[in-house]
Amino acid sequence: MTEHSNGGRTAIVIGGGLAGMLAVTALLGQADTVTVIERDRYPAGHGFRKGVPQARHLHILLSGGSLALEELLPGTLAALGEAGARSLYLPRDLLTRTATGWQRRFDERRHRTLSVTRPVLDAVVRERVLRAAAASATRVEVLEATEATGLTGDASRVTGVRVRSRGGAPGARSERELVAGLVVDASGRGSRTPQWFAELGRSAPHEETVDAGIAYATRMYRPKDPATAPDAGVNVPGWPECPRGAAYVPVEDGKWLLTLSGVRGHHPPTDPAEFTAFSATIGDPYVHELLAEAEPLSPVHGFRDTCNRRRHFERPGALPAGLLVLGDAACTFNPVYGQGMSVAALGALAVRGTLANGGGQRPRSTAEAQRAVARAVEPAWLAAVGADRPYASPDDAKAGVAERLSTWYIDRLFARAAIDPVVGAAFRDVFCLTAPPTRLVAPQIFLRTVFLPRLPGLPGPPAAVEEV
Repeated sequence: MTEHSNGGRTAIVIGGGLAGMLAVTALLGQADTVTVIERDRYPAGHGFRKGVPQARHLHILLSGGSLALEELLPGTLAALGEAGARSLYLPRDLLTRTATGWQRRFDERRHRTLSVTRPVLDAVVRERVLRAAAASATRVEVLEATEATGLTGDASRVTGVRVRSRGGAPGARSERELVAGLVVDASGRGSRTPQWFAELGRSAPHEETVDAGIAYATRMYRPKDPATAPDAGVNVPGWPECPRGAAYVPVEDGKWLLTLSGVRGHHPPTDPAEFTAFSATIGDPYVHELLAEAEPLSPVHGFRDTCNRRRHFERPGALPAGLLVLGDAACTFNPVYGQGMSVAALGALAVRGTLANGGGQRPRSTAEAQRAVARAVEPAWLAAVGADRPYASPDDAKAGVAERLSTWYIDRLFARAAIDPVVGAAFRDVFCLTAPPTRLVAPQIFLRTVFLPRLPGLPGPPAAVEEV
């Protein structure tokens, strides 16, 4: 890690959520001290936290994210399993209804996706990060109920963070400065780094947005008879002719989460009776039928901040020395696609790789690490904006010729993937973030996608599992 005359080998991480904890892991052994600035106080056990507005909604960890998390923190997947996380192998354990019909249920055993509530995931990861820190040479301190109010330094270099305590006596809430050789912004989609750049005399980074206007609502259920509960989760994403969708997925303790979604003009309601009625209006009645055999365990919780937003900190000159931006603070995805946590893990792994490979000894190490983060983000970004572009706001950046051609190709590939094990395997490799997007245009995949006929999927949810 780059040393600074004042900050030395010290680092500050803004945000103590999942991305922040994974950033700490990336810095272990690279810094003498790491201070985490967290606005909230962590709840006891597996409680919900105000600073995670999506916590009550469906969360999945794709196989690419799972592999990255395990590399960063060995043993974490087993710990999540012990805490109740459910393993779903795609596509065997997630029945998917596409615009052309139901996807065949191939038993590939290649992509293990974890389904778990956010409080459990955060608590398990935080406990293991702090345990790893205690066993390392890096001293980690977490300042709870502390708010970052700005960056210190100038246009060329960030030298620390201004903070103040939240709550307590008024005198205890005065600002103070913490000095560091490296500051990592992992504060999530509410990051104020672009505004703080103005205070440093810098221009905000170029920002790209694609907003489909999607909103979603979630409710927790328990099957009335566990013996007759579904043996797989269900996913019915919306499509242009039916822009409403649903995902009904098991989580820990025999519970299930149902998330309903819709684009502008089709937002799901949060009234319980209307929520149930809305589930009958998506592209297939199967999920609505399953609800008749389940009892609700929670109110309906809504969420509307689903814009895809990418801040290009990786571009030349966009980032001052001494600063890194990770997770949703750099690139925010429509949460419906379940990519955010996986990308946070992949980004942290990219940072650790850059620092561990000696990049930290060169003056441009933060820029190199930010470029590595951008490379980790790229596949998920292309997938998310390609899916959302048909519904995007007119104010968003217009799709170029290359993106329009890519959208046409992906639409055809997605239809083929529902019935073709070869194309389907390639599609899942990329969607699950274990292969680059170029995998989708490999000669065999390209020929099968473009020249084989566009056939319909299955007429109903498949009960039979097909060996591959």
